[in-house]
Amino acid sequence: MSQQTLASKAYELITDEGEERACEAISERACKETPGNFFKNVFSGALSKFAEQLVSPGTTLPWILSALGVPNAFTGALVPIKDAGSLLPQLFVSAKIRAYAIRKWFWVIPALVQALALVAMAFVVLGTEGSAAGVSILSLLLIFSLASGVASISFKDVVGKTVPKGKRGQLLAMRSTIGGILTLIGGVYILQDLEGEQDQNLLFWLVMGGAILWILSALLFSLIAEEKGATEGGRSPVNEIKNAWKYWKEDSNLRRFIFTRGLLMAIPLAQPFFVVLGKEELGSEVNNLGIMVIAAGIANIVSSPFWGRFADQSSRKLMVWVSVLGMVNISLMALFPFWPDSLQNIYVFAALFLIQVMAHGGARLSRKTYLVDFAPEKERPLYVSLSNTMIGIFTLLAAGLGSFSSFFGVQVMLFVFVGLLGLGLFLAFKLKEV
Repeated sequence: MSQQTLASKAYELITDEGEERACEAISERACKETPGNFFKNVFSGALSKFAEQLVSPGTTLPWILSALGVPNAFTGALVPIKDAGSLLPQLFVSAKIRAYAIRKWFWVIPALVQALALVAMAFVVLGTEGSAAGVSILSLLLIFSLASGVASISFKDVVGKTVPKGKRGQLLAMRSTIGGILTLIGGVYILQDLEGEQDQNLLFWLVMGGAILWILSALLFSLIAEEKGATEGGRSPVNEIKNAWKYWKEDSNLRRFIFTRGLLMAIPLAQPFFVVLGKEELGSEVNNLGIMVIAAGIANIVSSPFWGRFADQSSRKLMVWVSVLGMVNISLMALFPFWPDSLQNIYVFAALFLIQVMAHGGARLSRKTYLVDFAPEKERPLYVSLSNTMIGIFTLLAAGLGSFSSFFGVQVMLFVFVGLLGLGLFLAFKLKEV
């Protein structure tokens, strides 16, 4: 059996697609290439997902900064730099991407830049400590994030050109599921070898491993067979902003989607406060890198296949349900100090943390699928970049919101996030089905 036939059979089995393949929203030629492109994208994504967890601003990087004796002020800047750096510049880049008929290279080259940034970061981990290490790591994270922003626009456009509508959620889910399995294996290793240690050599290889994974992921993505896309209507960044403003004013569903997506950010923003509250209630046993990485891996393995099929049925309804799940889970965590003593333990905390990661995965998958399906084909890069730039602004505002926890306490902040998700739930109900 040839490699192409094997890929076709596996694709039909996984996606419940018959031999008479229906390819909605892509060309007939791209339809023939779908199975191979599907699996190249899946395995590329699985490696990049694993790399993201190995060097994550929400788990491993705070641990690394602590091990290097970096002041806590640097730790608080990790997530805002990662998110804002990858989101804010996108509107200025999308106009340039439009001028190229083949756009996969705008994912491949940034992925290699991300790998180089992690190689440099690994050597910082090996030979630098204190504030100097903090400045270097944050600077390299900014470079990493800017490259990630360019790749994000290209990725959604390539998916829109190479994977039919109705199968994109399953593609994203498989990337997350396999990445979750790899993350789980990595978390078990970390739990065994890094628990209670501050070995810089081990941390060096943790970051270097992320760099190697990004190189392999870029290689696989470069093999995707992408057809030439439309290059008409190329615009300067200034004209791109004007055009984005036109769509913002005219497309009410786009506005609702962006606000809904922004409010769903309450799910990942609440996650660091889970750890803070857990430390207050349970002590240092919560502060375990391996447990956090394992929880992220299990969450992706368990939830991603379900989220993927759900998103292909209705990404709008998935936004509704993850809003509800987030509201319930965050409320339970906020009330954790009032639970019976028998339930205030690391296992219950880990379960709530895992559900939160699952909810975050559902939120990410739903809005990615919705945007790729909803955006007009010729304006997809603009819709993606406008949405991401607006969310970058929201992230900066949300970063300031976190400072209120020192005045009102962690529990009040968690209930603020519940309120934001309530607004997101209301807007999700008003989105159009796509």
